[in-house]
Amino acid sequence: MNQGDLKDFLDEKVLLYNNPNFIESDPIQIPHRFSIKEDIEIAGFLSATIAWGNRTMIIRNASKMMDLMGNSPYDFVMSHSPNQLERFDSFVHRTFNAIDFKTFITGLQHIYTNHKGLEGVFSTTEAHSMQKNISDFKKKFFEINHLQRTQKHISDPLNNSAAKRINMYLRWMVRNDNAGVDFGIWNTVSPAFLSCPLDVHSGNVARKLGLLTRKQNDAKAVLELDTNLRILDPNDPTKYDFALFGLGVFEGF
Repeated sequence: MNQGDLKDFLDEKVLLYNNPNFIESDPIQIPHRFSIKEDIEIAGFLSATIAWGNRTMIIRNASKMMDLMGNSPYDFVMSHSPNQLERFDSFVHRTFNAIDFKTFITGLQHIYTNHKGLEGVFSTTEAHSMQKNISDFKKKFFEINHLQRTQKHISDPLNNSAAKRINMYLRWMVRNDNAGVDFGIWNTVSPAFLSCPLDVHSGNVARKLGLLTRKQNDAKAVLELDTNLRILDPNDPTKYDFALFGLGVFEGF
């Protein structure tokens, strides 16, 4: 396909998958249960954090996280007592365990108390990319006391990670195309600076379409994919995540 045909093909797939029907099988359904901005932010962040593995299990465990916080995530983060964290003791999602969950609650409280909240900590962009912001966010998030093991649950693009889950979370919060899937509740971050969440599905499809040549799914591959997607749509490149993901997961492209 030439560039024009490729754009037409992917734009058609975006329209196919970027609609409310997508929500019912995706972890983004968890933050869609809420209406208050901070609840959406926190529910989205925690759901994205555990978004690896079986999607049904992700949704089930993210829902359990909300239940353990009384389905009021922001209020719980800001006003919980230490003994209330004991209810997390049985929680586990793959390698994300109760210790990690408790640390994340403390880290979120720190972000809202000292760094103007989740939007505030991501809102300064210097290089038309969010990758340095993600790295800076991780440093600020872990200014609290924590075990080293918990740091692995937030990836750092500056250490050559694709940071798939945090890039997905940023797409959820920033994109605002009125399609009913992404929230678009962060007005201080431009969708032009977002990076496509790169995983095995989107990576394989991108390679078949000639959008990606690098074999590893790492930060260098994200940069290459960013560059090519921004040619197709410089203002909203991550809309193509719907196309790449949908082609890979739903169509076996």
